[in-house]
Amino acid sequence: MSLKTLQPRTTTLIIMIVLAAAYRLFQSSNVFSIMSNVTPVGAIALFGGCYFADKWKAFLVPLLSLWISDILLNRILYFDHWSLFYEGSGWIYGSFALIVVIGQLMKKVTFTNVIVAAIAAALVHWLVADFGMWIGGGRDITTGLPFTKDLSGLIKCYGLALPFLKNMLIGNLVFSGLLFGAFEWMQRKYPALQLQRA
Repeated sequence: MSLKTLQPRTTTLIIMIVLAAAYRLFQSSNVFSIMSNVTPVGAIALFGGCYFADKWKAFLVPLLSLWISDILLNRILYFDHWSLFYEGSGWIYGSFALIVVIGQLMKKVTFTNVIVAAIAAALVHWLVADFGMWIGGGRDITTGLPFTKDLSGLIKCYGLALPFLKNMLIGNLVFSGLLFGAFEWMQRKYPALQLQRA
């Protein structure tokens, strides 16, 4: 079997994404700790968007890894039963699909580009996911009541999510550094991992 048949680049990308998603499962036992949201999920979406040549793989592999890890977390940690989706999951997955697009827009992997993409990814997730929380009847953790459907309710929803935005940004920066840095190093050491242009 030839290297072309094995597609070492695609295989390596998938393995790296699966390992990062597996780390999320092990790390999430302290989901309500100060480290909540410091996970590799944003970095996974950026990484897949940037490196997969096929657009469908760029979306499928990161979103599928997120979905499978969500199913396992929902069973083990949150709901104690199998749940394929949860309230507001469409907004969450939509935000990660947009993060994949941010990764696709990275024409060149540089230190600066990765940092800018990681920041943009955190902001996109915060804006989209918490808009979904507000519009979907999410509750204000300070009062236990649903957010009011006006500008002040939306602002409060975004404000209460700022600690999670900060942690998502930390996760994006740390895990993007690891994933992008490792794969750039591997491409230089193993030319078979480089994108083969037609």
